[in-house]
Amino acid sequence: MNSSSGFNADVLPFNLLDEDERTLLQDNLDIVYYQTSEVIIKTGNAPEGMYIILKGCVSELDVQSSDVNHGHTFVHYTNDDYFGAWSALRGNAIHDFVADEETICYLLPTKVLLDLIYRNSTFGDFFNKDLSLQKQLLAQRDDSLNMTEFMLARIDSSCMREAALLPSGTDLEGATAYMSEQQVDCVLVQRGSRYGMVTRTDLLNAIVLDKLPLTADAQSIANYRLITVESGDYLFNALVLMTANQIDRVVVMKDSKLYGIIDLADTLSYFSSHSHVVGLRIERATSIEQLKAAAGDMGNLIRSLYSQGVKIRFAMDLLAALNNRLMSKLFNLVVPESLLPHVCLVVMGSEGRGEQVIRIDQDNGLIMRDGLDWPECQQTLEAYTQALVDLGYPKCPGGVMVSNPFWVQPISEWTQRMRDWVAKADSDSLLNLAISIDAHPVAGNKALFKTSRNWLLKELKQQERFLSLFAEVALVFETPLNFLGGIRNRASGVDVKKGGVFPIVHGVRVLAMQYQIAETNTYKRIEALVKLGVLPQRLGSELKESFSLLQWFRLAHQLKQQERGCSPKEINNDINLSDLDRLDKDLLRQSFQVVKDFKKHLSLRYRLGMGL
Repeated sequence: MNSSSGFNADVLPFNLLDEDERTLLQDNLDIVYYQTSEVIIKTGNAPEGMYIILKGCVSELDVQSSDVNHGHTFVHYTNDDYFGAWSALRGNAIHDFVADEETICYLLPTKVLLDLIYRNSTFGDFFNKDLSLQKQLLAQRDDSLNMTEFMLARIDSSCMREAALLPSGTDLEGATAYMSEQQVDCVLVQRGSRYGMVTRTDLLNAIVLDKLPLTADAQSIANYRLITVESGDYLFNALVLMTANQIDRVVVMKDSKLYGIIDLADTLSYFSSHSHVVGLRIERATSIEQLKAAAGDMGNLIRSLYSQGVKIRFAMDLLAALNNRLMSKLFNLVVPESLLPHVCLVVMGSEGRGEQVIRIDQDNGLIMRDGLDWPECQQTLEAYTQALVDLGYPKCPGGVMVSNPFWVQPISEWTQRMRDWVAKADSDSLLNLAISIDAHPVAGNKALFKTSRNWLLKELKQQERFLSLFAEVALVFETPLNFLGGIRNRASGVDVKKGGVFPIVHGVRVLAMQYQIAETNTYKRIEALVKLGVLPQRLGSELKESFSLLQWFRLAHQLKQQERGCSPKEINNDINLSDLDRLDKDLLRQSFQVVKDFKKHLSLRYRLGMGL
């Protein structure tokens, strides 16, 4: 029987086909019927093709438990869902597909499916089990996401300038003439295997302020602490580095050799976002009011990055750099300069990981040098907390702020408390440690923080009992998948933070602690764990993709809540599935499945209960 007059080709993935390809598809669709409990595709067999359910319900069952009433169901397919495509492309099925009730399907023969995939690679990518490819389709489906190609721009000769290398032995007068001849505002010098940079400003300061003779060697005024990027890296990462380090240039290396220079003007020519303008406003601010204006611009930047389709990881990196600069600037305005060498401001939680996009609350603390006498400490830090509130950073409901003396301690006490938390390992201790282990220094004497962090990483390496207790926290919240493999939808919605983001963040955090990885960012922790062989390459890749997708869904939901006028206290993580289309739901379901697999990995590694 061949009839496709009622087939809807305007939904994913069929809307990826052109007109001729849709005609080929519809001309070759058959309608097939199956009775309740009838096996449609048998494990090990080659499917006839791809099935699209017109009416009914189908379960994908474990190869070892194919009883529809008792076997484990991976996925539950209903009206308009498709199945069997991946099995058809592979050549044989690894699961059984069984009709739960009387089911009518469209059947697209394997030969025609392969023909369409050969003609249309984007259509073929949709059936790939790799989440990264499906996520690209999610970004590509909306023509308004016109910044994606720029976010993927790589560093090469087209976006940088050739490095002007000053001849050895050139004096200040010669360096000035050389810059004028080459029409550049900076040059590089080489001392042994090291490179240094000399800018026009360096020359001016050396001659006018430092009164150096024109015959002085230009090498003597060069800055040898260069910020570098690798050729082939994302250009956007160069922008993040310049923003984070408050510089206008980065040096490009290729295979450990000097390759070129990227300056701010080069980078901004590729990007339409005003991120560096925000950074400059922060840096030039001389009052809290001026910082407030810059902080307001950051809210607009978040919406701009989202609407332009910027990858969530890039957006988080950029916003984390701007947030850190703002908090550092505010701290330097509020705290007396004489005290800055004796204290260290740290941000914790999602801020410490560089993963907070929407400003939900502030999480910070202060590490002080032992014996510091600061009578105005409490008053000053309360003023800092209130200033952050005025800048749009709400107070932390749990009191994790410098205005709370609990989170303001001398370094010896800060370190001792973490030792006590590890020893006690009760619920409060585990919570406090989870918050503080992700700390990142943003202002003051950062050596105070590093001393404490390095001790903790070494201390935890041998704490197997504690690590097992700590890892179990990742299993506290159930993965929102039902026994049929579909997303469990509640009236309040699906909490993507508890169900997906938190288990990834915390599980990766525990592994990073065990293997003394100093990184706090979840992506960087995963990459380090894969490099060490702690996580399999495939699982690491899937974790990063799932984390990105979950954060993207979360950001989209939070921005919608902001548009409706919700206050930071009212913003939640509960996504309504009715707001998602088929591709959204499928990506969300696959992300939760990766989370479930990661929980199993943790359970086996730390011998935990299997409450997933």
